[in-house]
Amino acid sequence: MNDLQNIKNRHDYFAPFWAAGLIILCGTGLATTWIDLGAFWRGHVLNMTGPAWNYILFRGLFTSKTENFWTRFFSPGRTFIIFIAVCFGIEGAQYFNLYESTFDPWDFLAYISILTPLFLLDLYLSMAGYPDNSARIT
Repeated sequence: MNDLQNIKNRHDYFAPFWAAGLIILCGTGLATTWIDLGAFWRGHVLNMTGPAWNYILFRGLFTSKTENFWTRFFSPGRTFIIFIAVCFGIEGAQYFNLYESTFDPWDFLAYISILTPLFLLDLYLSMAGYPDNSARIT
């Protein structure tokens, strides 16, 4: 079996687990609008789960359709950097009152609290099939 087939098989093997994670993150994030479990729940859970479920979507981790322009562009490193930049940009816009919202410096921690471990897991799983482990960082 060649290296590319091995990588595809690994991706396909983990796709259902990523899909389950996507559903759990999405459900938890959306539940913040329906269920009131306190200030942390209302103020930070969606900031944690929203970027994480979108990371899984943008990376295409939940599907077996892995060889296309979209998934080649959104490598683990590139996706992580884009999402951190967007999240921090949103929080920066709140700080400068560019739109009506409440700035909360703890949101920075909320954004990276799940995105970073998710990125590291994705990076580990996506590089495991490559002989040269630097092949897909960016």
